[in-house]
Amino acid sequence: MYDAMMAETISITGHGGDQVEAYLARPLGPGPFGGVVVIHHMPGYDAETKEITRRFATGGYNAICPNLYTREAPGASPDDAAAAARAQGGVPDERLVGDVGGAAAYLRSMTNSNGKAGTIGYCSGGRQSFLAACSLPLDAAVDCYGAFIVGTPPEGMPLKVGPIAHLAKDLSCPLLGLFGNEDQHPSPEEVDELDKILTEAGKEHEFHRYDGAGHAFFAVNRPAFRPEAAVDGWQHIWDFYGRHLAG
Repeated sequence: MYDAMMAETISITGHGGDQVEAYLARPLGPGPFGGVVVIHHMPGYDAETKEITRRFATGGYNAICPNLYTREAPGASPDDAAAAARAQGGVPDERLVGDVGGAAAYLRSMTNSNGKAGTIGYCSGGRQSFLAACSLPLDAAVDCYGAFIVGTPPEGMPLKVGPIAHLAKDLSCPLLGLFGNEDQHPSPEEVDELDKILTEAGKEHEFHRYDGAGHAFFAVNRPAFRPEAAVDGWQHIWDFYGRHLAG
């Protein structure tokens, strides 16, 4: 496989016409390629998320990660930007949809695009991937242990969001969910509830769950990393996007 790629920082038009910093990685080939919007986790627009973005490019997808904290802390380090966003309760849902919509539009406008765009998100980004897929016309969405699609944050947690499972009826595309059975947010019971809601709504989805894995099992730089679950999860992602985004 020809896996040369190019990566760079760009600006896209996000919610309300705002200019939003984003990290773009694309294969150096004629395509056509599907597009992936990578929605970063609560710790922010960091080196690990950019590495994931490049991984999609080497796998044959145009990939873009918008910096959701551009407005709170422009030019700040990932840690400082994440702290500023936490202090405000996280990214407002409406703004998230606008920024992801802008990122998807950018991918579809690229000359080597096949016209398809999907999302993937981790942690808070998993919830936001589901939110985007229920709010925008997308071709595929991946939720990696997204908390509070079902349920609300416990008291004391800085994230100020509400449950969004009621939006399942508006899901615009197939959904892949990857969850750890040792996770608390979302708990296995919450994953069961979301599975039931999607099934009753007649929405195409597939969930995979991993024993011995908790939250952030994809995060290679954290003690929560679980190699076997992550390797299997990545294979499901490639298979899923291969069916719904590629070519």
